[in-house]
Amino acid sequence: MSAHDSGDEFRPSEDCRARAARVKLMIFDVDGVLTDGSLHFGPDGEMMKTFNVHDGLGIKLLQESGVQTSIISARRSPIVTRRASDLGIGHVHQGGHDKLTPFLALLQSTGLSAEQCGFIGDDVVDLPILSRVGFAVGVPNGSLEVRRRAHFITAAAGGRGAVREVCELLLRAQGNYDTVMAQFLG
Repeated sequence: MSAHDSGDEFRPSEDCRARAARVKLMIFDVDGVLTDGSLHFGPDGEMMKTFNVHDGLGIKLLQESGVQTSIISARRSPIVTRRASDLGIGHVHQGGHDKLTPFLALLQSTGLSAEQCGFIGDDVVDLPILSRVGFAVGVPNGSLEVRRRAHFITAAAGGRGAVREVCELLLRAQGNYDTVMAQFLG
């Protein structure tokens, strides 16, 4: 679990940092993680979602460091397809509450072990993946069952910077934070 002091300083446990250091593929849920879980419907029934730009940049920085990224989502949405394309996320699976089958297929296609993967989820449909990956992450606004089983709980809520927090944790744990930030800090 995460440990944040009264100043909200970012201090993951030693075990959490060790798990994060082994991640070669980070997998993201969408609703409740990349978004705040709200679904907005327009007057013609079209669905809209809101994504956080800080999360998006975190994903791009993670990819720059060599970590692969993926989305596995129970809901199917052209908005998610577009966002994944914009961010260069190579592995995207949408549709169906069975998230384990696409996860196992992803392991086979990448040649990675579950121990080399991280996953951030928020609800019980995420548990089959969370219980298998080497680095399981939950969000504070997620279900109790997810929070109980996660190795790390973000300080930020889903859709409100949780993904960026995880990306920065991975970058720091793998010794790549300063390298990817150098392009911005001069």
